[in-house]
Amino acid sequence: MERVVGTVIRGLRTPIIEEGDNIVNIAVDSVIKASKIENFTIQDKDIIAITESLVARAQGNYADIDDIAKDIKGKFSGETIGVVFPILSRNRFATILRGIAKDVKKIVLMLSYPSDEVGNHLVDIDTLDSKGINPWTDTLSEDEFRECFGYTFHPFTNVDYIEYYKSIIAEYGTNCEIIFSNNPKTILDYTKNVIVCDIHTRFRTKRLLKENGGENIYGLDDILTSSINGSGYNEKYGLLGSNKSTENKIKLFPRDCQPVVDNIQELIKEKTGKTVEVMVYGDGAFKDPVGKIWELADPVVSPAYTPGLEGTPSEVKLKYLADDKFADLQGDELKSAISKYIENKESSLAENATSLGTTPRKLTDLIGSLSDLTSGSGDKGTPIVYIQGYFDKYTK
Repeated sequence: MERVVGTVIRGLRTPIIEEGDNIVNIAVDSVIKASKIENFTIQDKDIIAITESLVARAQGNYADIDDIAKDIKGKFSGETIGVVFPILSRNRFATILRGIAKDVKKIVLMLSYPSDEVGNHLVDIDTLDSKGINPWTDTLSEDEFRECFGYTFHPFTNVDYIEYYKSIIAEYGTNCEIIFSNNPKTILDYTKNVIVCDIHTRFRTKRLLKENGGENIYGLDDILTSSINGSGYNEKYGLLGSNKSTENKIKLFPRDCQPVVDNIQELIKEKTGKTVEVMVYGDGAFKDPVGKIWELADPVVSPAYTPGLEGTPSEVKLKYLADDKFADLQGDELKSAISKYIENKESSLAENATSLGTTPRKLTDLIGSLSDLTSGSGDKGTPIVYIQGYFDKYTK
């Protein structure tokens, strides 16, 4: 019978995960149970994608603002700390800011503009043009920003993040000064003690500050890299990838994920005889064209995956083959020619015109984005995504 369906994605429901749960057994049991109830067959090269939150919850990888405050106090001796380039997020940064503010005298909060690193806008770029302000050269005080742009509210959350972050700092009796600049070195005019809060550009920011007179320079990835008073931690990413759990508590990005994916793959093989691929995923790497928000607030899309998910796709553009290379063919003859071409395609098509328009991204970024969009971040209750046929070709 002719095959008419390609890739199939299923969001799988699981029990609510609690600290100490065996995430490997739960994941495997959930997949096998779903296959029986929904009547699908587990096959080689299927993919099990597990949200990072499940792994972190099972690990009990949590910390509170006292843990953050203690680690920061041990790293900074000065009374004034610069906090540069945080993203604008109640979920991702507000609780971290509470921990930073708890035991310091003054914070100089430096925000990038017109948007943060992941695309949350403080002001529309066209408005900057109309005001004659160049965000790459101009530094603004809070008063100057307000005079030019007034009070700006996030289009999705309806929060004025300038006021919101300022109010969090004020809760702890900490002095606060807010400035707006896209030049990391600006903060050194105010303090030599800096917490670098950007995610994907953090290495450059830290380098520039250290090269230009910064004394105590730490990133969020340098805080809670080890346990404080029994807290959770992440030795590689620190506070990066954390989410709000309560007003005073965060869930950290999971650690030691490689044994999790390897053990799930091994147990599926033991129970079914099939070799599936497994990954842990966080935020997808995609951009919302309307809201202009780039989703990836985690340090990586996938902190761990099995070897079969290494690399990038090697695919050809069917449209190109049909419109150009085999433009003189039709019907079954065209289908046969395309099928034969795919079967004999080169292993790497990076410089080949037939691959134009395909996506040269890492497999884990593509699959993680697919999984994130499938599971969502709300109440779907499907933190495991099961993908079949992802590696299939037009000819199979």
